[in-house]
Amino acid sequence: MNKNTPVIEARGLVKKFGAFTAVDDVSFQVEKGEFFGLLGPNGAGKTSVIRMMYGFSPLTAGSMKVFGQDIQTGWRQIRSRTGVCQQENTLDPDLTVEQNLLVFAGYYRMPGKRAVERTRELLDFFALKHKKNAQVSQLSGGMARRLMLARSLINDPGLIILDEPTTGLDPQSRHQVWDKLRDLQARGLTLVLTTHYMEEAASLCHRLVIVDKGKILVQGTPEALIREHAGTAVIEVDNPGQDLLGFVEQNKLRHEVLPDRLVVYTDDLNGLGQAIRQQFCPEKCLFRSATLEDVFLRLTGRELRE
Repeated sequence: MNKNTPVIEARGLVKKFGAFTAVDDVSFQVEKGEFFGLLGPNGAGKTSVIRMMYGFSPLTAGSMKVFGQDIQTGWRQIRSRTGVCQQENTLDPDLTVEQNLLVFAGYYRMPGKRAVERTRELLDFFALKHKKNAQVSQLSGGMARRLMLARSLINDPGLIILDEPTTGLDPQSRHQVWDKLRDLQARGLTLVLTTHYMEEAASLCHRLVIVDKGKILVQGTPEALIREHAGTAVIEVDNPGQDLLGFVEQNKLRHEVLPDRLVVYTDDLNGLGQAIRQQFCPEKCLFRSATLEDVFLRLTGRELRE
């Protein structure tokens, strides 16, 4: 693999299940050492893309190269260099923390001495050494998630795929996981993340794509996407009057009219934003910074997904 070759190069990916198209002409690439996000609502096609990425699900059309190799012919070699941390807890409850790592190392035919060394390294890195003889059932949610991450790294991969790695964790545990993921990226590991936490994606990812209904809607850095689609500030007004709605439309401000409030996106908080505050809502306006969640909701909608 040439040093300038992308770790992942997807071109025109299509995945069909019968008459249903889950992934429809998706293209992107992930550079070496990059933290890349794949975002979208439920049913958007994220999981299908992820499964094609590590050879679990065959492509219907298009191409996927990982480490410069075609996933359809080189999937064995690709899997040997890839770690996958799934959303579900798949740790073996009958084994100790240490045994979970040692047994998993055996799946990669890792020599016994190296497996022990690698297990020790990962237990130290994820602050689990004091729990090495504990049963999985004795771990907190944060510890179990760190052990899942450790297990996905047992083969010393160049790429790790993280499928909603912090779902269900409390804020402290979530930030501990974030710190470890940043450390891994700083060591040169390439990471691909799917998450429903927009704060997580904005904090960790260098670049990301947002997909919906099988297609990529946008891609870029979190900062650039926020500027382009939500501006720098957001004004939320409960039960806006027709005078405010008229003002927003007259000044061609980006906005959303929701059942109980008006959401205005602006780059001019001191000018038009101040005018809105003074003329229409001196007491009931919420002024805040624009976020990636604003971008996500504007592009994918606010309705519930099954």
